[in-house]
Amino acid sequence: MNELADNISAAIVSLGCAKNLVDSELMLGKLRERGIETVGDAAEADVVIVNTCAFIEEAREEAINTILELAELKKSGKCRLLVVAGCLAQRYPDEIKAELPEVDAIVGINSIDHIADVIENAFEKRGNGPETDVSDNYDASYMNGPRVISTPAGSAYIKIAEGCDNRCSFCAIPLIRGRMRSRKPEDIVKEARELASEGVREVNIIAQDITKYGKDLFGKPRLAALLKELEKVDGIRLIRLLYLYPDEIDDELIETVAQSEKIAHYIDLPLQHISDPLLNKMNRRGNSAEIRTVISKLKAAMPDCIFRTTFIVGFPGETDEDFDELMKFVKEYPFDRIGVFKYSPEEGTTAANMPDQVPEDVKQERYDRLYTAAAEISARQGNKRIGSTVRVITEGVSDDGIFYFGRSYAEAPDSDGKIFFTSEEPLEEGDEVGVKLLIAEEYDMTGRAVRYY
Repeated sequence: MNELADNISAAIVSLGCAKNLVDSELMLGKLRERGIETVGDAAEADVVIVNTCAFIEEAREEAINTILELAELKKSGKCRLLVVAGCLAQRYPDEIKAELPEVDAIVGINSIDHIADVIENAFEKRGNGPETDVSDNYDASYMNGPRVISTPAGSAYIKIAEGCDNRCSFCAIPLIRGRMRSRKPEDIVKEARELASEGVREVNIIAQDITKYGKDLFGKPRLAALLKELEKVDGIRLIRLLYLYPDEIDDELIETVAQSEKIAHYIDLPLQHISDPLLNKMNRRGNSAEIRTVISKLKAAMPDCIFRTTFIVGFPGETDEDFDELMKFVKEYPFDRIGVFKYSPEEGTTAANMPDQVPEDVKQERYDRLYTAAAEISARQGNKRIGSTVRVITEGVSDDGIFYFGRSYAEAPDSDGKIFFTSEEPLEEGDEVGVKLLIAEEYDMTGRAVRYY
């Protein structure tokens, strides 16, 4: 492989969520470890890897369209090898072989640490069908490999577990990524230290369900204990928690977040609905009363907390009364950020075969109503922040060259808006500044730098 590595370059196009992005960074790390040059432009690469998402139909369509688009580089660019990795590869390897002859290699989720070997074998096998490495041997150890961080300077994700045990009736993730496997706490802390040594100051903790972290290792969730260890890492200034399921948020976790000087007062609760009949059909743990109790506890402990959630409209059996209850809830408990999704029946899930599927026009009407309400609520919540000064990590310069942009503790990467601001001093990506917020829009805010760190 070394002789081959000296003569090829590779690029990764990463689709889907932040968890997928971490997998892409791990693959880049494996390639560099083997001596393969990695480049940012797929048109300049000998090997092009598409790390795919297959969570919903739209994601699968995007993945296939991207594969076909990048396959053109085999005609017009340097590309000699096209590799499909990730969720689509894990779930549909036979279909990829049958329907996408342009693909030279297929790498499942559980095999991404073999990426360099797969590429070597695929070069030797070209013309004899795609090299395929797809395994059901789920293991968390692959997440401990070397990574090439691709996020803006100063910020990175840490994936603390893979897979999910929740078995929500609408979700295909357990079918694709398997049962939950937590990383050992010492491996996570070690990674945080390594990231800090590279200049990372903000770490975003991710998994399908971080509140269950450690249950498979210790018999009970140990997220609070892990956070207390991460707080000790020198150089890390901000720890953000993403995807907290409400039923596992106990008083210890609330106290740990509320009293910490490093953990962001930012709570992402993927609630999906508030109607008890719908929550039962979705196979969600807990009920509407428990959800309200948890939110009230969090707000009491952290009055400055930013709340984000997601809701699904048009789930099978959702009645007008169920939807009206949801609309009333978002006005009663105004979240700062609300993601709205139309239900999509996914192959292999329980919900796909449920009776009383909601017509598409009804889904769209409910989506439009909730989305409009969510945008109005977000703007109102943003207005409450006007006049405050927040610490912002700079991510870049706007297209017009007038504003810098970045995020504070209140904006998660990829899912939330940005803070645009002017500065009297020149700034670089990763610089932190105090920004006074002056204008609030639906999702973004505008201000000016008033303090430099």
